Amino acid sequence: MLDIDKELSEAIRYFWTVRNAQKEHQGSKTGVKDAGNRSAVTGGKHADGFVKLLGKIVQEAGIPQAKVFIDNKRSLPCYFRPSKEWDIIVKADDDLIAVIEVKSHVGSFGNNFNNRVEEALGSATDFWTAYREATFKPSARPWLGYLIMLEDHPKSTRPSKPKKLPHYPMREEFQGVSYARRYEIFCERLVRERLYDAACFLMSGASGGLQGKYSEPNKELGFRNLAISLSARAKAFAEI
Repeated sequence: MLDIDKELSEAIRYFWTVRNAQKEHQGSKTGVKDAGNRSAVTGGKHADGFVKLLGKIVQEAGIPQAKVFIDNKRSLPCYFRPSKEWDIIVKADDDLIAVIEVKSHVGSFGNNFNNRVEEALGSATDFWTAYREATFKPSARPWLGYLIMLEDHPKSTRPSKPKKLPHYPMREEFQGVSYARRYEIFCERLVRERLYDAACFLMSGASGGLQGKYSEPNKELGFRNLAISLSARAKAFAEI
């Protein structure tokens, strides 16, 4: 049996260790470094700990490792574009079982929040439209999951200034709230609007993260809930 808390803590530690190493080593051969945090982002692989943990959960549920694609063959056809590469695809023969997107947001909070929202909404809309149009037939309705980790930083947790929009008022729940609270609202609504079957919202700071420390601001969006939902889907398929 997996120790979920221990494994998740290790994935957090891995994220920050790899990210810091990429930031330090990027440009060591060419002498050219990306601006700001871009060197750590463009290096990739820092989220591999989360991806592999989710893969383990599927395998523990009884799905063979060969059916869990986390290193290659992760592209699926779309409806509004030719294809999209996901972080995890679980497939058995012609049956698409589960698909998962894993994201992180470190620094540049004002610039990247809307990008993350638009990505997640667009990907889900494209995915479910493709499913509706029988792109994944003969599969039953697949399970779609979303995980995002936000940097726990004063700039991500402090309240924003109230903002007046030019034409219509901003919705009250977004007025004066932090980026962390915005992500919490966003992930809640992804699930309640049934765009994703489960969503996980984690926070971790750069220093504490190296020791595997993290927080879950909303238990409904905790990793355990996502893991239970994913495992249940995989077990049901494995038993049949």
